[in-house]
Amino acid sequence: MTKLTKNRKLALSKIEPEKLYKLHEAAELLKEITYTKFDASVDIDIRLGVDPRKANQMVRGVVTLPHGTGKNVRVLALVAPEKEEAARQAGADYVGLDEYIEKIKAGWTDVDVIITMPTVMPKLGPLGRILGPRGLMPNPKSGTVTMDVEKAIKEVKQGKIDFKVDKFGIVHSSIGKISFEPNKIVDNALEFINTIIKLKPTAAKGTYIKSIYLSTTMSPGIAIDPKSLSASN
Repeated sequence: MTKLTKNRKLALSKIEPEKLYKLHEAAELLKEITYTKFDASVDIDIRLGVDPRKANQMVRGVVTLPHGTGKNVRVLALVAPEKEEAARQAGADYVGLDEYIEKIKAGWTDVDVIITMPTVMPKLGPLGRILGPRGLMPNPKSGTVTMDVEKAIKEVKQGKIDFKVDKFGIVHSSIGKISFEPNKIVDNALEFINTIIKLKPTAAKGTYIKSIYLSTTMSPGIAIDPKSLSASN
């Protein structure tokens, strides 16, 4: 059994067992239970009452966080030559096409998001087995396959993220940094949660939002009371 560290014990002692916290309470408590020397990510985990194995209960979408994610998102723009300069101007970290396709085939995936054009997608087909498992394959539903490459790059840089329920029915995402003020963490969390609520599949029966937890990179999770969310607005 893993031995609890001093900081872990201290963090756990500040969380009341079985208590469901209001969102603003949890955001403030995160500050007290995070002891990392680096600017830890703030994570949210939402367990949904869906069966992800069924296509009509898949929950997937995009959301633009009002205060961004707090991290520098590395963007690769795989575009035709005439779009390269515009992609650079929009803020893409890497811009090109064939040379990056060859790098990816060789195992390079040192980026967070890949944005491309519909006309380029046929070239990316063979990269599916590399990009797919890493969540890097461009997809029209997430806005990463588009003719308006410049807009897509700017949105991603400003805090647009895509998410997808996993096989256990959980949606997980980073929604900020512990250096954020508590009210900014609350704003980002509410935007994310409300987006999930709007995407409720019609085939999903019973309780949709089963549980919500906020945590940081190395902190315990704090349970959120779903009934308190309307009061947090």
